[in-house]
Amino acid sequence: MLRVGLTGGIASGKSLVAAEFALLGVPVADADALSRELTAPGEPGLKGLVAVLGTDILDAHGHLDRGALRRRVFSDPALRSKVDGVLHPLILEALKDRLAAIRAPYALVVIPLLTEVPATRDLVDRVLVVDCPEELQVNRLMSRDGETEAQARAILSAQAPRAARLKAASDILLNAGDKTVLTGAVARLNGFYLELAAQGDLQRTGLRLP
Repeated sequence: MLRVGLTGGIASGKSLVAAEFALLGVPVADADALSRELTAPGEPGLKGLVAVLGTDILDAHGHLDRGALRRRVFSDPALRSKVDGVLHPLILEALKDRLAAIRAPYALVVIPLLTEVPATRDLVDRVLVVDCPEELQVNRLMSRDGETEAQARAILSAQAPRAARLKAASDILLNAGDKTVLTGAVARLNGFYLELAAQGDLQRTGLRLP
């Protein structure tokens, strides 16, 4: 089975692209969705985080307060590394299990930190990067999440540089905000990946769309 890793910077449109593939019947394994499952009450991810950070990251109902977690680790690289050490191995194993259960010509594997976490690269055969100009990311963060411009730029600076993601890409999908164009581009990529899977040609020269 061809495994296509989907990644991109924050507010680039990864979730929208993944949803478009899912509408075409493509199986999707999503690292963020698995992370949420693993950090539900009683799950090993949440227990590990509480062991590292204490109960301050829980809300009144014992669920993970993701805003509190983000605030704690955002400006503390050492603490963020500890959190990653708790969650990343669990997410990797969950992704492997999810992929092993899929029977399809190809699957989409959504990994936001694919560029930042080298171990995830072994899970996929190709890398599809959802790209957009950084100024558009800033604007989306401000309108979507209510971030200030300074906060939005700080979030971007904490991620892998755009150039590093593009360098890792097998295929690039520009998401500049036109939904109709995006839908058409995903349909073309779907056909391309089905062809690669049928021919067993996993390393063919990539596409840059639209």
